[in-house]
Amino acid sequence: MKSISSALTISLITFFMLETTAVSFLLPSITFEPALAQTEASTQEDENNSNNLDNNTIAYSYNIYSNNNTQQAPTRLHNSSVSYYDNTTGYLVYPELANNTQQQQQQQEPMPAVIMIHEWWGLNEHIKNQADILAKEGYVVLAVDLYRGEVAADSNRARELTSSVRNNSASAIDNLQSAVNYVKSLEMVDGSRIASLGWCFGGDWSLQLALNSSENPLAATIVYYGRPVTDTASLSSISWPILGIFGDQDQAIPVESVKQFTSALNASGVTNEIYLYEGVGHAFANPSGDNYAPKETADAWQKTIGFLRTYL
Repeated sequence: MKSISSALTISLITFFMLETTAVSFLLPSITFEPALAQTEASTQEDENNSNNLDNNTIAYSYNIYSNNNTQQAPTRLHNSSVSYYDNTTGYLVYPELANNTQQQQQQQEPMPAVIMIHEWWGLNEHIKNQADILAKEGYVVLAVDLYRGEVAADSNRARELTSSVRNNSASAIDNLQSAVNYVKSLEMVDGSRIASLGWCFGGDWSLQLALNSSENPLAATIVYYGRPVTDTASLSSISWPILGIFGDQDQAIPVESVKQFTSALNASGVTNEIYLYEGVGHAFANPSGDNYAPKETADAWQKTIGFLRTYL
């Protein structure tokens, strides 16, 4: 019995030490995240939802993402298609009050807003669901469309569409700047509290919008595994915080480029939070992809919401 008790004690001590040990990186602004993030989720739900492409996956993700009390009344959302740039239609969604009287609308405090930028697939149902998820947290969300209404059905077409946008970058920047101006014009929006958020291809453009907004500044920029910019002079035009989410197994965004991005942000004096998740690859936050990592996605989303609440 004594040997069993001693072994159990050693095991418990070892478990506690492993749980409380932080993994750090040489650059202080980069935080390595463990392969299994600290957000709890049921194993059965993971198995049932990891490959599910319908709305149930998004609903499940919201349950992980949210800190809201499940006993609270569900948030009512107002959503619509809006023309915000040169006959380009985006998806606008925001929370409504439970009893949506005209007097309550007039008394409602202006809300922060987020410009959401799609992946290389386009403005599809997944992105609209993500916009709904974020709106439930108390944000006006405009999910933009850089493809003029087209949604890619396969990677070849997605590649063609991304190339077309990159070859006409001025138009893409005009599109995003128009989105910012559109939400600023909305009565329910606080124009000083606008952020951008994008994944993959959208992460690229979230950062590009930041680099082209010095005359019309944002309040925050969020980049999920978008291509880093490492030019200090360019980054110095940004005067607001940046959140970066990356995976250390991403073949498109090497770890070294993330290090250089962090160094350049620090050298430029840009407030930043850069997280590098261990063991996950590109697009790990997309439930429809082979690289989907639900626990890391949940942890990254909690960091995203915390970042927005801090700076918006």
